[in-house]
Amino acid sequence: MATYSLRNRRWTRKEYDQLITIGFFLEDEPIELLGGQLIVSEPKGSPHSTAIALTAEALRIAFGPGWLVRVQDPVALDDESEPEPDVVVVPGHPRDYLLEHPVRPAVLVEVAESSLGFDRGHKGSLYARAGLADYWIVNLVDEALEVYRQPARDRSAEFGWRYLDVQVLRRGATVTPLARPDVAIAVADLLP
Repeated sequence: MATYSLRNRRWTRKEYDQLITIGFFLEDEPIELLGGQLIVSEPKGSPHSTAIALTAEALRIAFGPGWLVRVQDPVALDDESEPEPDVVVVPGHPRDYLLEHPVRPAVLVEVAESSLGFDRGHKGSLYARAGLADYWIVNLVDEALEVYRQPARDRSAEFGWRYLDVQVLRRGATVTPLARPDVAIAVADLLP
């Protein structure tokens, strides 16, 4: 019996966008392009949805005018990645992104329960490779905020990059976004 090696077909962001344009995916199908692979997102429970709403509201208040908080919308990370993070903060207004998705969010947040390991490892390495300076995980399992900063090369990481500075903040602590060093956000405001 012959054996065949498995081959994965890597997709580019341009190809992925064309599939969306021609209606290949269902409108509500939870698909993301991460590192050239089409990934099905995990279903979201009530605590997850609540944490997204709380995080988006806290970031809107903290960043104020001139900043846009987007919820579960695409980010054009690189030529082979178009993730849909739970919350991102980008400069500008909605019409600024009429023709293209944002490229460099000031803050990118994933809310994690069953996806915690994936968000730390796979997505963390991908976001570090893209040079995102301020990546947060609202960790529902441990009721904490994980703050990832200082992306750096690391050959052992999934995409060859990882974050050097990782802080775990609990209720009672505050976090200051790198893009807004004049504000502090209570970690409790992000947790359900």
